[in-house]
Amino acid sequence: MIKTYSRKSVCVIDGQGGGIGSTIIKKIKDHFGESVEIIALGTNAIATAQMLKARANRGASGENAIVQTVARADVVVGTLGIMLAHAMMGEVTPKMAEAVSGCAATKLILPLSQENVDLIGVSEDPLPHLVETLVIDHLKPLIHACP
Repeated sequence: MIKTYSRKSVCVIDGQGGGIGSTIIKKIKDHFGESVEIIALGTNAIATAQMLKARANRGASGENAIVQTVARADVVVGTLGIMLAHAMMGEVTPKMAEAVSGCAATKLILPLSQENVDLIGVSEDPLPHLVETLVIDHLKPLIHACP
C-alpha cells in the first residue's frame, strides 16, 4: 500500500491593503514553491486580491470565509491583529478573532500591531527579518513534519 500525503494548507490572513500578507506569501512561495497550499484570507476584497497577486493558491474574503477556512487549516499565519477583536480599524470581527484563536491549527503570529497592545520581551525586528524567521525557523519544521 502506497501512502499519499496531501499538501499542508497555510492560511495567511491580512486586512486593509494586504501588504503584510503579500510579503509573507511571497516568502513562503519562494521557499516552498507548490509543496504547500497557501490560502489568502482577507478581511476585505482588496487585501485578498493583493495576496492572490502574490501567488496564493486560493483566496476568499470576509468573516464567514475566515471562520470556515481556519477550522480546516494546518497553519494560520498573520499579525497579532488577527486574534484581536476589532483590530485593523475594526476589520477583524469578534467572530474572526475567536475562530483564529480557537482553531486547532498551529498559529504563527508576527508581533506587529496597530492596536494599543505592547508585547513585552519581543524583538522589534523589521518585517523582512520577522518573515524570514517565520518561514525558516517556524513554518519549515511544520511543513516537513510527517502528517
